[in-house]
Amino acid sequence: MAIPAGLRTGLKLPVIAAPMFLISEPGLVTACCRAGVIGTFPTLNARTTGILDEWMTEISQFCTSGDAPWGVNLIVHKSNARLDDDLALVLKHKPPLVITSVGHPGNIAEKVHAYGGVVFHDVIHMRHAAKAAEAGVDGIIAVCAGAGGHAGTLNPFAFIPQLKQTFDKTIILAGTISDGRSVRAAEVLGADMAYLGTRFIASREARVADGYKRMIEDDSSSDIVYTNKISGIWGNFLNRSLHDAGVDPETGKVTPPEGGAKTPWKEIWSAGQGIGTIDDSPPVADIIDRLKRDYSAARDETVSF
Repeated sequence: MAIPAGLRTGLKLPVIAAPMFLISEPGLVTACCRAGVIGTFPTLNARTTGILDEWMTEISQFCTSGDAPWGVNLIVHKSNARLDDDLALVLKHKPPLVITSVGHPGNIAEKVHAYGGVVFHDVIHMRHAAKAAEAGVDGIIAVCAGAGGHAGTLNPFAFIPQLKQTFDKTIILAGTISDGRSVRAAEVLGADMAYLGTRFIASREARVADGYKRMIEDDSSSDIVYTNKISGIWGNFLNRSLHDAGVDPETGKVTPPEGGAKTPWKEIWSAGQGIGTIDDSPPVADIIDRLKRDYSAARDETVSF
């Protein structure tokens, strides 16, 4: 299935800027939309529902009809006490895209479809994809090995073709995509869209510590560690940030450095294995210009035997 019509307006690349915990916020979202890719953020990044209401109002006002669409990420796990209230704000502001994750999407697709919105759900296994499809989502985000944040272990060469063969849904590939050639490669593999996160952490608009950006610029895929000892869910993190915060990735034991915070979670930084090609933190518009240029070059290339 192709990209839904409701998400095509203003889209210059088949790219979603992934919703990143503690990172994505209105400035980054609107910069992405204005440059031609879908910008998203987790609703829980807004510390209260009142702030969330303000954020969604701001994004709605800044993203004009000529910009790419925007979206939000709802954590649907039963531990999210704010889900109902956040969903009510989604229904009020009507973002074109809603991404559900960490649980079963339930009847969210039905409610979002009622106002004309699109729902994608992220998965790491085929069984998760089957449940999401039964719930009526429009697209499946395959979070493959090497993705930043919470990630799976499946190779995209195995996962994407199987999803494409099984489900008549929009398929989005997440994991280690940091340049335009990789976006095009995702399409060739069978994905309809690519999901980029880490590349946008290293951007001028991302309101994160300078040290976080520098670490992404300086480190490589070999500096990423996959562990479930940070949040209880398997994910990829910058090993140096764990070391600096006194966290053992094997056990999760925290031994803060002298004078450091007792629970230094804000200094534990996630990233995907695609950091090896990132060496700067330019404005989002420049990043997307590069993505478009490299994507077009890869699309136009021909390979002969």
